[in-house]
Parts: sequence; C-alpha cells; structure tokens
Amino acid sequence: MKTNLDKGFLLSVGALVLLGMGACSKRAGEASVETPPALPAALVELAVADGVELPGRVAITGVVRASERAVIAPKVMGTIRSIPVDLGQNVRAGDLLVRIEAAEISAKVLQAQAQLTQSKRDLERERSLLEKGASTSETVKNLTDRVTIANAVLQEAEVMLGYTELRAPFDGSVSRIYSDEGSLSAPGMPLLEVQGDAGYEVEASIPESLAGRLELGAYYSVSLPASEGQLQAVLKEVSSGFDISSRTVTARFSLPGGVSARSGQFAKLVVLGPSKRVVTVPESAVSRVGQMERVFVAHEGAAQLRLVKTGARLDGDIEVLGGLDAGERVVVGGESALREGQALIVKR
Repeated sequence: MKTNLDKGFLLSVGALVLLGMGACSKRAGEASVETPPALPAALVELAVADGVELPGRVAITGVVRASERAVIAPKVMGTIRSIPVDLGQNVRAGDLLVRIEAAEISAKVLQAQAQLTQSKRDLERERSLLEKGASTSETVKNLTDRVTIANAVLQEAEVMLGYTELRAPFDGSVSRIYSDEGSLSAPGMPLLEVQGDAGYEVEASIPESLAGRLELGAYYSVSLPASEGQLQAVLKEVSSGFDISSRTVTARFSLPGGVSARSGQFAKLVVLGPSKRVVTVPESAVSRVGQMERVFVAHEGAAQLRLVKTGARLDGDIEVLGGLDAGERVVVGGESALREGQALIVKR
C-alpha cells in the first residue's frame, strides 16, 4: 500500500514540473523581440582623407595700443598746479594738459628781464655819450655784447618757463592720468598719456624661433574679444634686438581702420610656425550633432561612425585633428541620414 502511495506522489510531482516548464517556455516566447529588418543599402559618394603638409600656425597673445601715443612728462621740477583735463577727454594739438608751478624759474625770468632792460639802458647812454665824444667805441661794443648776453639769458629762462606748461602734441584723447594736482613732479616722471586718433595696432612679443618667419608688410590673422571673426593686420615694425630674459622680439601689427578696439585689450595673433603634416577631408564630410563632430567611414562595405575633432578650414577642406587617419575613405554629403553599420553602395 505504501509503495502505491509513493508512486502516486512521484507522478504528481513530475506532472507539476512538466507543467512549470511549459509555462516558462511560453512566457519566454512571449517576451522575445523580433529582429528588426536590415536597413537598405545607402548610395553614397566617398572621398579619401588626405595627409597634407601645411605651415604650422602658432597663436600668440598681444596687446592693443593706439598707433599714435605719447607719455607726457615734465622737463623741470615743481608742484603740479593744475590738470585741466579729465580721463577720456578729447584734446586738440596744443591744448594745455598740465601746469607746473616753479617759482624759481619765474624768478629767473624776472631777473633776466631786469638785466636786459638795464643793459639796454646802459647801451643807449654810452651811444649818446659817444656821439658827444665822451665815450669810446670799445665801451659801446662791450655794452652791446652785454645786451646780447642778457637777451640770451632771458630767452633761456622763458624756455624753461614754457616747460611748466605741458600741451597735447597731437589731436586725440587722454588715455591715462598718473598724478594729481598738488603733487610734486620731477623731470621725466610720467604725468599723463595721450593717444591719437590715427587707429590701433597690436603689439606682441614673438619668440626667437618664430621671428625669422615674420615678413614686413604681410597680413596676419588677429582676433579681438569685441570683434566677431578674424581681422587682417599688417606687420609694420619689428624691433632689431631680442629681449635677453624672454628671448623674444617686439613686433607691431596695424589693425584695419574703423575696428572697434580699446587700448589695453588682449588680442590673439596667429603667426607661421614650423610646417606639420595634417589630415584633411571635405567640409561636407563633417556633420555636427550638438557639440559633437562626426564623420562616417566606409569600412568593409558598411558605414562606421567616427567622432572627430576639427581645426582650420582650408579652401573647402577642413583639418581633422583627431579620430581619423590619412587614407581612410569618408562619406561626402547625405551622411546625416546614415546609421552605424548601414550597407553602402558607392556611386561610380
């Protein structure tokens, strides 16, 4: 009797196991997804990524300055009596910028004037006496020389007095003021700076290794923070000597007229460097998705997606800095509709 019960129990368990396996098999079948149909082959044109030798380009930071500028400094010592101009004020050539009070120089002018007046009076008296025979020609000659000397002393004193008034050397504007009224000035000490209206230039320190590639009169690309795109600046001047500490040479590049710039702005200048070998493809081979740049490469008859980094544009081509090797074939045009792995048919 026990044997029959055991057999029945085993049969029941086996049936349950078979039923469970069937249910699992059914659920697995329901969860399976059908393989999507293959994409149709795309008809495309291909171009070969070229490896070309190009002159290298080196970016150098420069500073924008007015083409015409002057630092106003006195030639005499004294107290700054007045600065009748403000920062940014437009001035005309000859306008008064700074007046210096120098009592000693003013006193010398008065003294020279008095000396000249006395010398002339003495000369006139002796000439009158000479006509009456009461003087000599030698005395008159000595007094004439004394008048000449006194006149020269007065002119010198007046020139020194003129140095107490500093005037604008050309039309422009006041770009900097270094001192205040009441301050003591000394010969050669900058008091203010004037910049002209003749335009702007970029001043840059060029490394010694690149200085030999500079060419006077040639155009160079410049970008400014306030200007869109690239500007073309002309190299107008290169210093004859190198800075010993930095091993650089100073160069000045004239910006085109009418450009929106301010003195002191930074500028990025591009000069030629050592040649380098780069990979280029037609611009139409590169597409952009957001911030990413990509190309499709023909690999074993199918489209292979590559993310790339591009550089300079070169007459319809574009430099590829990474992600592609010279000699690889890229899809030109219509690549936006391609998909990874899609079969390709090349136009003949």
